[in-house]
Amino acid sequence: MAKNQEVERIAKKLDKMVHKKNTDGALDLLRELKNIKMSLETLQSTRVGMSVNAVRKQSSDDEVQTLAKALIKSWKKLLDGSEGKSEEKEKEKKKEGSPVRSSSTSKDSCSSEKGMTSEDPPATPTSPSSPTLPPMVTSFPPAPVTTDSVRNKCRELLVAALQTDDDHKTIGVDCKHLAAQIEDQIFQEFKSTDMKYKSRLRSRISNLKDQKNPDLRRNVLCGNISPQRIACMTADVSNAAGDGKCGAEADERGSD
Repeated sequence: MAKNQEVERIAKKLDKMVHKKNTDGALDLLRELKNIKMSLETLQSTRVGMSVNAVRKQSSDDEVQTLAKALIKSWKKLLDGSEGKSEEKEKEKKKEGSPVRSSSTSKDSCSSEKGMTSEDPPATPTSPSSPTLPPMVTSFPPAPVTTDSVRNKCRELLVAALQTDDDHKTIGVDCKHLAAQIEDQIFQEFKSTDMKYKSRLRSRISNLKDQKNPDLRRNVLCGNISPQRIACMTADVSNAAGDGKCGAEADERGSD
């Protein structure tokens, strides 16, 4: 717990530097982070990766930029390692849960195996040593698959907009999945790919790419702004919604 508090303290200091557009002293804070053995749970709960990335973009100091990049790269390995372990365990679980077919198996045993697979599907594996990503990243419901070429092209453009900076890597979100959610919400509103639909898509892509309002994109990536909300919000609202940051940082900035 003490480590989480220390990392969160440093992250808040870095955020204030970015907010004041003065990164003096950032190098010392980054060195402190380098000496802390970072865990996946600490990385996800404090969102320190976003703070370090923001300082990297704003600072003109080569040392700050180099150290920030090195930290983000090492933390990215933690996220990638966790996802890889989860995928491996899921594959193993599926192999264990799948019924083994044999020419010598009786009809009764076959029918009982079928009954087991239909009534008792294997549970999704969880690992206490590899915590899953926070709900804000994984809670998006699956988007319907479409064969419409216009809709698929719009989803590709949304993916590119969500990947404007490196924030999606730091957060660990699936941009293709999130883009599909946003596009589907817009399509459900207009029920066609007419001019109104295309106009709305162009507006959202422009909002998400806006370098003057990066917090809007970060809030969408984090899940603070849902696909449904970004799909229907007006330009004025989207500008206002981008004023905050992910997680508790949004509340802190609001109180300043």
